[in-house]
Amino acid sequence: MSFVTTKEMLKEAQKGRYAIGAFNANNMEIIQAIIETAEEERAPVILQASQGAIKYAGLDMIVAMVKVMAEKVKIPVALHLDHGTDYYQNIKCLRAGFTSLMYDGSKLPFDENVKMTKKVVEMAHACDIPVEAELGQIGKMGDSDEPGVALEKVKESMAVPEEAAKFVELTGIDFLAAAVGTIHGCRTPFAKLDIPRIEKIRELSGVPLVLHGASGADDQEIRKGISAGICKINIDTRIRMEFSQKMRQVIKANPQEIDPRKILGPAKEAAKEIIRDRIKVFGCKGKA
Repeated sequence: MSFVTTKEMLKEAQKGRYAIGAFNANNMEIIQAIIETAEEERAPVILQASQGAIKYAGLDMIVAMVKVMAEKVKIPVALHLDHGTDYYQNIKCLRAGFTSLMYDGSKLPFDENVKMTKKVVEMAHACDIPVEAELGQIGKMGDSDEPGVALEKVKESMAVPEEAAKFVELTGIDFLAAAVGTIHGCRTPFAKLDIPRIEKIRELSGVPLVLHGASGADDQEIRKGISAGICKINIDTRIRMEFSQKMRQVIKANPQEIDPRKILGPAKEAAKEIIRDRIKVFGCKGKA
């Protein structure tokens, strides 16, 4: 199946009260793991490329790898820019063939975030491509951060429901990543979602909501978030953890191994299992 956009995919998720998994694509094996697993589970899927991944693999290479895999399966596959903090990065991704964009102006003052996000929306909508944007600040877990300290920081930067509604109205975005209690880069699931806040943002804004940093939330929190209005859930850290852990295990057991396929192959299978588990928790299994 050829690429699809995230617009209809997320509208269906919103109606059906489930969420679509948005998994970060960092190399060939992880891209294969994401699409193969989604096909096996008959789940629509979003592959995301961060600016770091684009710098590492190259924009055209990422698009080509995802496109080749997407054409081999029968499920809907979207390619999304994750945390595009630069207007021109969004333009380059649109031109390269991405079917979903994100402008992240969350570090800007509200009015400037509106101005730049609206600019991206006008450009993307001219090509029928949907746009995600961020409000509040979904921070990043530092190596020395304690969970309690990190949670206090999160509380200080959550999205305000009334501002979220105004932001959606002024920008015309298609879906919103609102800071509601998670933090990027968590290796243990200690985050607590602000469910009343999610419900209020959903009620006032009307658009599908996105949960970033979801590797740091346990299954119960995730399910509560979906019930409250979350329709797209981003997963990166958990995949990296499973992938790299399996590589270390293989190398430790076979220190003389020099065939990268025999190291990366098992790592890909490990990634598939965490992706499969997330698809089931998100409720999108069988929704393709």
